[in-house]
Amino acid sequence: MSGRTRTRVCPERTCVGCRERAVKSELLRIVVIEDACVPDPRGTLPGRGAYVHPAPVCVDQAVRRKAFPRALRVPGPLDVKALRHYVEQAQGCDEQPGKEDVPRGTPCGVGTSRVESRSRLR
Repeated sequence: MSGRTRTRVCPERTCVGCRERAVKSELLRIVVIEDACVPDPRGTLPGRGAYVHPAPVCVDQAVRRKAFPRALRVPGPLDVKALRHYVEQAQGCDEQPGKEDVPRGTPCGVGTSRVESRSRLR
């Protein structure tokens, strides 16, 4: 060994709304299904994807700038109702009272990991 510490490299993507680079896990993948932008939180749907922060501000900027059709390479406007609904639902989930100790980005109803639970018991 050369004495270097090994750091794990995380893939980065660019948000089509605010144009900021972020770790892929912080962004929401969007795909087109029948002329509609559909959220792909697991990243497994087929087809070209675009990434956006799961925040209404970034979604609005992307719609205003017509970034979704350009990034997804489809002609014409796209329906973003399902995407807006998903983002608003995720935003509401993160801002529920009593969820301050749960790390941001975890789904509602999910507590801490086993490691964190064990460390609290000691």
